[in-house]
Amino acid sequence: MRAARLIKMVLLLQSRPVMTAAELARELEVSERTVTRDAQALSEAGVPVYADRGRAGGYRLIGGYRTRLTGLARGEAEALFLSGVPGALREMGLEDAASAARLKVSAALLPSLRDASRTAAQRFHLDAPNWFTQPKAPELLPAVAEAVWDDRLITARYLSREAEVERELEPYGLVLKAGVWYVCARVARHDSFRVYRIDRFTAVEACDDRFVRDEEFDLPGFWEERAEQFARSILRTEVVVRLSAAGARRLPYAVDPASAREALAAAGDPDEDGRLTVTLPVESEEVAHTQLAGLGPEVEVLAPPGLRARFTDDAIRLGRLYGT
Repeated sequence: MRAARLIKMVLLLQSRPVMTAAELARELEVSERTVTRDAQALSEAGVPVYADRGRAGGYRLIGGYRTRLTGLARGEAEALFLSGVPGALREMGLEDAASAARLKVSAALLPSLRDASRTAAQRFHLDAPNWFTQPKAPELLPAVAEAVWDDRLITARYLSREAEVERELEPYGLVLKAGVWYVCARVARHDSFRVYRIDRFTAVEACDDRFVRDEEFDLPGFWEERAEQFARSILRTEVVVRLSAAGARRLPYAVDPASAREALAAAGDPDEDGRLTVTLPVESEEVAHTQLAGLGPEVEVLAPPGLRARFTDDAIRLGRLYGT
């Protein structure tokens, strides 16, 4: 336990110029007193850990000290090789760089761990796109990816709903969602962050200037917030349905899961037939018809009248097909 903590402490100090005792204690989940003892133990073992005194002080490694990766366990080494997504790296034009990095890491590992890349590949493969879709990587993705890595401004032409527009963007990060590539960027003139589908770019030109990245920007958090906003923004219509117990269980798999769970939680008690009456936000009557049809007789549409009429017509036609 302590040996693993000491290794982690050395790696933390390698990754940052200086760390306070409080920062190390928080990362290592120990007390500052334990940090002091661990630093002393490392120093006695020959690791050049130096403590700066004073308000701006902290712990640092001196003399350019670096440790090798020989402390990796097999599970850690295999997890390292799982961190790459080969298809996504290839589409961004980074396959050669990733391959070179994996070779360097492999060379630094103990001989007994050098098959980690092969064993990891044998046991895990990520296939991101949905079933029955064959997504094609946007032609301009490598240019956008290069600008993202280089913190370089781009001028992009983009097909919006109304027309083709031109924007000067600060591309902060890339997101691959269900086989579709997006770039999260700050619009230079408006100082606001937006999300763009890269396959709607018609032209991308990298500028000579670089932008100053906001280090507080959290790409996963930003994407989660915007994705939730988008999902809710398209739910502009409400339908009222009666669900059997089976229909209530299956509803989150037929429509937006978060909206389904909220609607079920807000529903009252089941009626005398054991059915729940639920008010559900949906994108449109057409989309609701397609989604709810998958629940078959486990759902009865009560409103709006137009949607109920669609299901009434479905029932009549099914009766004719099956002779009842």
